Amino acid sequence: MSDLLHRLNLTSLSPQLPTLWEAARPQQLSYEAFLETALRAEVDGRQQRAQERRVRAARLPFPARMERFDFRFPPTVSERLMRELASLAFLPTATNVVLVGPPGVGKTHLACRLATAAIEAGHSALFVTLRELSQQLAHPWPRGGMAVVRRDSQPMVLVLDEVGYTRLSPDQAHAVCELIAARYERRPTLVTRNLTFAEWGGLLGDDVLASALRDRLLHHAEVVAINGRSYRMRQRLPVDLPATSAAPTDKDVVSHFGRKGTQKANETPD
Repeated sequence: MSDLLHRLNLTSLSPQLPTLWEAARPQQLSYEAFLETALRAEVDGRQQRAQERRVRAARLPFPARMERFDFRFPPTVSERLMRELASLAFLPTATNVVLVGPPGVGKTHLACRLATAAIEAGHSALFVTLRELSQQLAHPWPRGGMAVVRRDSQPMVLVLDEVGYTRLSPDQAHAVCELIAARYERRPTLVTRNLTFAEWGGLLGDDVLASALRDRLLHHAEVVAINGRSYRMRQRLPVDLPATSAAPTDKDVVSHFGRKGTQKANETPD
């Protein structure tokens, strides 16, 4: 029997079959009911393995679910908006999500929570910091350069974290723009940043590239500005300590959620 199960690639059913037999005997299940139970065990096992593969491939820095986020910190985050985003309505419209604010206010936590929601719904995701991405792009062919762009353009959700801490070389800057262009209007990108878009020229070393990148990110985007105390230190900070400095105050364009193209980034200057 085990040989037949192996040849049919019923790897989830094989270890469970003795238990299913024992449960079926006292219930006097029909052949049809037992077969359905056995096949369901195989399907459930395959789905579990697929979920585990998606989790490993995503390389999220920590497990995160929206219901565990403490929305009292920081107080400027809209719980209604974040739960609406967690419903994944931004996926079919390829709406980007840009989380902007000073260090420590929960940008990465929220981005990981949205990526986790996508993974649990059966979608692929990938988490990478801009520093890691720049290092990957610097590798010689076939590991680096456009091979990285092609690979990172494939996941349904890409989280590009910590934009603002790493300066890019001209080749790296062009490759990042190619990546965003490849995902534009196809798959959403989640970006966490602590720079104003006006400062992205210095990040990329090219104001024209920065403008093109900004336009593609913001054309169909939900921009979430976050202010408040450090989310990481919420358990340890006294309530009378001053809040973290405010998020960057550039004139970001926030599209109305679910309405693609209601506003364009280049309609409002930095």
